[in-house]
Amino acid sequence: MSDIPNSESFLLSGGKIGILMIHGFTGSPASILPWAQGLNRAGYTVSGPRLAGHGTRWEDLNQSNWEHWYESVETAFLELKKSCDRVFIAGFSVGGALALRVAQVRGAEIEGLILLNPSIYDDRKFYHLLPVLQHLIPSIAGGPSDVSIPNSPRHGYGRIPLKALNSLRALWKLVERDLYLVDSPLMIAYSINDHVVHPINSETIIDNVYSVDIREVIFEKSFHNVALDVEAEALIEESVDFLQDVLSGELAREGDNDERELIDAEFSAIVSGLSLDTSSPTTYLDELDEIESAEAFKPPNPTIPPPDQVQRAGLICLIGGSLYLFVHLVFKIDFFGLGPWPGILGFLGGIAIYIWRTARPEEDFDDGAIV
Repeated sequence: MSDIPNSESFLLSGGKIGILMIHGFTGSPASILPWAQGLNRAGYTVSGPRLAGHGTRWEDLNQSNWEHWYESVETAFLELKKSCDRVFIAGFSVGGALALRVAQVRGAEIEGLILLNPSIYDDRKFYHLLPVLQHLIPSIAGGPSDVSIPNSPRHGYGRIPLKALNSLRALWKLVERDLYLVDSPLMIAYSINDHVVHPINSETIIDNVYSVDIREVIFEKSFHNVALDVEAEALIEESVDFLQDVLSGELAREGDNDERELIDAEFSAIVSGLSLDTSSPTTYLDELDEIESAEAFKPPNPTIPPPDQVQRAGLICLIGGSLYLFVHLVFKIDFFGLGPWPGILGFLGGIAIYIWRTARPEEDFDDGAIV
């Protein structure tokens, strides 16, 4: 069950041109529904799947990962292809990362991409703590909906599940690494007053994809979710113009293909001029290089002995105490009702145990080597 209105998947029937629309992390199809309805009015068939773990309870999202979200998208994509001759993909926020991943995997099967405030990374230090925090705290409070219009409709969770958020980092890393595989015509729209996803995400995509035809659209009045904000109609109009330009052939991949053919031809010419014959005898200089390499000094690489059971216990107390202090001070969580003292005692106890165990008596040593 869900108390989020319009959180179910939708399919708006139209013509033989289909658009797969992907909502963002912790959101639901409700966040992109007005955008989808506008494109449907223009004659397109629009599918908006609900990603696995979304649109119900935030606890459900913690039971899913990015592979499950991608599976939801791919299933909807294959269904849409059955009834449509040509298919575009549009993604909002993290939905933009999923749209890019589809383009990286199934690029030849899609006509073009529309990305709205796409999210492909976040360099805030908090994210580096997620591998540990996800095991200590199930979720943290989410911020208000980033829409400039007051009293905007609810379309997502009020909390951010940390296990799912940590999985999102894996999707970001993969998508950013493979941006060069994207060569579809691209419309990328972003808000300069986005308080959720920094516009540098869009700039990174523009600079690293292989698409030749890229249309950049900037929103100055709306916040993160433009589809629910003051420039929703402008978003629809820009999207329709882009779709029509791609369908008419004004925007296409042909120029990109020509460039690739030129690069391939130049590469072939270079390779053809190289000799792969290895039968020629080595020269005196080659032999000198081999002798010098064989006689070169190779520095020793001593191994550090692994910590014993007591030392490991000390490290666990040290790390656990530090994490307890961090959680208590940052998130104001008091697990035992004793304030910061469990963390302080654990931290100091870990240091004491580790120092005591490391400083062994001399009879435990033999010529500097641990027995």
